[in-house]
Amino acid sequence: MEVVRSERDIDKLPQLQGQLVTVGELWHPRLLTGVLGVGKMSVGVEESLPSSPPPPLPVPSRNYTSNGFLKVSCNGGLNQMRSAICDMVTIARLLNLTLVVPELDKTSFWADPSNFEDIFDVRHFIDSLRDEVRIIKRLPKKFGPRYGFKPLIMPPVSWSNEKYYLQQILPLFSQHKIIYFNKTDARLANNGIPLELQRLRCRVNFQALKFTPEIEALGNKLIHIIQEKGPYLALHLRYEMDMLAFSGCTHGCTEKEAEELKQLRYAFPWWREKEIVSEERRSHGLCPLTPEETALILQALGFDKENQIYIASGEIYGSERRLASLRAAFPRIVKKEMLLDAKDLLLFQNHSSQMAALDFMVSVASNIFVPTYDGNMARVVEGHRRYLGFKKTIQLDRKKLVKLLDLHQNGTLTWDEFSAAVQLAHERRMGQPSRRTVIPDKPKEGDYFYANPQECLCESISCDDLSPGKATPVE
Repeated sequence: MEVVRSERDIDKLPQLQGQLVTVGELWHPRLLTGVLGVGKMSVGVEESLPSSPPPPLPVPSRNYTSNGFLKVSCNGGLNQMRSAICDMVTIARLLNLTLVVPELDKTSFWADPSNFEDIFDVRHFIDSLRDEVRIIKRLPKKFGPRYGFKPLIMPPVSWSNEKYYLQQILPLFSQHKIIYFNKTDARLANNGIPLELQRLRCRVNFQALKFTPEIEALGNKLIHIIQEKGPYLALHLRYEMDMLAFSGCTHGCTEKEAEELKQLRYAFPWWREKEIVSEERRSHGLCPLTPEETALILQALGFDKENQIYIASGEIYGSERRLASLRAAFPRIVKKEMLLDAKDLLLFQNHSSQMAALDFMVSVASNIFVPTYDGNMARVVEGHRRYLGFKKTIQLDRKKLVKLLDLHQNGTLTWDEFSAAVQLAHERRMGQPSRRTVIPDKPKEGDYFYANPQECLCESISCDDLSPGKATPVE
């Protein structure tokens, strides 16, 4: 059995060979101008969607002796699972393992029965990474329970670096031919990882994880319908029931709704925090903006009723009643359910991850992306948009915004003062090139790798020259 003992034993990984295929070669952003470069959206030279490029020639398989099989179960929603898949491929490469196509979460709040191949192009996933790691659809029968093989089931330690996997996990394969990671969220650190491995995470994310042809076809159709009406802003309005119950944020809800959300929070044992003071969380910027707050913030940033806004989300809690203020301010609001025929969405019903894949595609392709909460989708979309040339993403400073909102609504700030303060607070929060924030000994609190994969955005080995105007995607 070949054993990797240190990072020096890792074969040098090839650098990222291209940019995002799934969206980068299909969609071209139109130009935006206006207040802070975000308020007004104007169309530049019209560009039609080019035909898909011919499929690339198969890459040669990497020849190595596998140290064992790695099975993984990805937990969470679509984008949490997407990041986890990237991490698990990278870990399998580091340890010279054979990876079994990841299992997807079917037991979370969303109860989506989709398998990997229902969302991602599994053949493309396997073939596009064959020069890095061996991936198989299922374990060979000879390694099943019938023949005495039982996997070691365990969750790896969160936010671990490569030394943990080399020193703590790899030796376990001398006793267990199969290890099954039953949790995969945030199991690889954001920082302190060798450059080659960071760029492999990008390669999986931007190239290997391609949606199924069915999802891509419907996503492209949706994008084309929206773009025919002009440039658009994608608003990730994270005001769904699960988010409010999990976060304990009930600002703007009735007492009955607040109690309903509390009961839901208690019903899910893996949501550990139960007693939450909503206004306290809100004051610290830990709550998603409400639809009413969002309407005011977008107006303060310079958007108006002429702007087309696509709402990328599931069902808004409180339905149309809570969207009334937003619709009044922005009558050109659209959703996928409004633009696509019911028969188009029929196969996607009750499959929240497949629905989320459509929103993901539309958000990445948008002229401007605005998330009202920095959850997994917001961060992964932000990273994709950086990789596509730092497309504008407005990173709302919720802690500062709730203070400004309260000051405006109690009459302390006039509208002009409020609007000026909101714009000033976001001058440097538009998705410009920047370095990730690292907080020593607090890996969870630093910037998320997939929101700003800086190692894949610059030519320099150390990215020390990462600054506006200097960062360019690695080719």
